[in-house]
Amino acid sequence: MLEGLHYQNAYVCDDLEAGIDLFRGRGLTKEPTIIPVDQRVITPHGLRRQKGRVCFIWIGDLQYELIESEIDEVGLYAHCRSNGGPLRFHHICFRVPDWGALRRRAGEQEFPVAMERDLADEAEDSLRFLYLDARAVFGHYIEYTWMPEPMWQHIRAM
Repeated sequence: MLEGLHYQNAYVCDDLEAGIDLFRGRGLTKEPTIIPVDQRVITPHGLRRQKGRVCFIWIGDLQYELIESEIDEVGLYAHCRSNGGPLRFHHICFRVPDWGALRRRAGEQEFPVAMERDLADEAEDSLRFLYLDARAVFGHYIEYTWMPEPMWQHIRAM
């Protein structure tokens, strides 16, 4: 299942500031904002906590997400194999136009849903995402997101 707009490659790092430093002189033109994240996500084993810090670096039309995990009750980031460097490739992300249709198809394809977050019950225009565990075929996770256009424009401006 590969669909939507591929806009992001994501990396796990132990030191977010050191990860950001690696982009200096390699296309980074705007200092990224570091965002603390502390959220509950739905997994096949119930609600789990994910806590850490992230930042987004845009170079052209591709966003690089850097993730420093602090609490990983899902184990999603712990699965990221070391490549000997400070950045470990973790997932690609696609933006999709129809969340309901994507969510139905996700349940009908071969890759298991590793975690998801959908706060539509709280705010209909909230960001929604899910991760498929595609490591057996692609060697990484695949994330899908849905967000309203104003949120997309805000993310593009970060």
